Amino acid sequence: MSVKAVLFIALGALVLYFGIRWFRLARGQAAATPTRSTAGNAGIGFVTNFFDTLGIGSFATTTSMWKLFGSIDDRVIPGTLNVGHALPTVAQAFIYIALVQVDMLTLVALIVAAVLGAWLGAGIVAQWDRRKVQIGMGLALLAVAIVMLVQLLRLTEGGEANTLSGTGLAIGFVGNFALGALMTLGIGLYAPCLILVSLLGMSPITAFPIMMGSCAFLMPVGSLRFIRAGSYDLRAAIGLSMGGIPAVLIAAYLVKSLPLDAVRWLVIVVVVYTAGMMLRSAARERRAGAGQPLPAAGD
Repeated sequence: MSVKAVLFIALGALVLYFGIRWFRLARGQAAATPTRSTAGNAGIGFVTNFFDTLGIGSFATTTSMWKLFGSIDDRVIPGTLNVGHALPTVAQAFIYIALVQVDMLTLVALIVAAVLGAWLGAGIVAQWDRRKVQIGMGLALLAVAIVMLVQLLRLTEGGEANTLSGTGLAIGFVGNFALGALMTLGIGLYAPCLILVSLLGMSPITAFPIMMGSCAFLMPVGSLRFIRAGSYDLRAAIGLSMGGIPAVLIAAYLVKSLPLDAVRWLVIVVVVYTAGMMLRSAARERRAGAGQPLPAAGD
């Protein structure tokens, strides 16, 4: 049996476990986590995961839409992003790992690094109060905008390799560990991972199975900590999943080309605006003294 086949089996088993645990833990949580509309979040999930499949990323765009429409409490945004986008990202991983050739040792090593980072990060972020989340996400979104700008201006070109070894693999491992931890704060892994592998001399196309495989494994793992803590919005997460999966299939198999640079410029503007809104909300929380701690995360 090939390493790729083992990877697919492991991912399938993880998704099955995640689905069962989510269903069991979610019973009784629906009434405690109201949101305006599951259908509305399904629409958001469709749009954001459509562009996510094409490499734009979904976390920053989803957060921007939520802030625009005021449809979710800031303190549960990181958890809801991770839980709601987990299943669509798994669909992306299956598609791109199957289609794009990349060294299996490199892929598995970077996936493991991201999962370890996510497990550590989720345990910390799930216990943050609203103001800490707002400050953390505000700064993280500004970092995302800078990374996207670097990517858009083609300041990193990448190489032709589809593998890492030695020092490069060690740097990639540490880098993806950090990106996995940051995922739990609501900063997407896609754009930073693309820059990371490009700087290490890999072909940019190899970033797709690496970044999508990393997220597909880390998001269910990190999400379970948010779910146990109740640090997410159940109906919003279900909506993102419902809208996201068909969007992934359409984007991956039907869309051949889009003016993505124009979309990225728009996303940068929206992300910077959203970061400003987050930091302004944090300033208001401080003046009001309204920060409330979240329930402790489970083991």
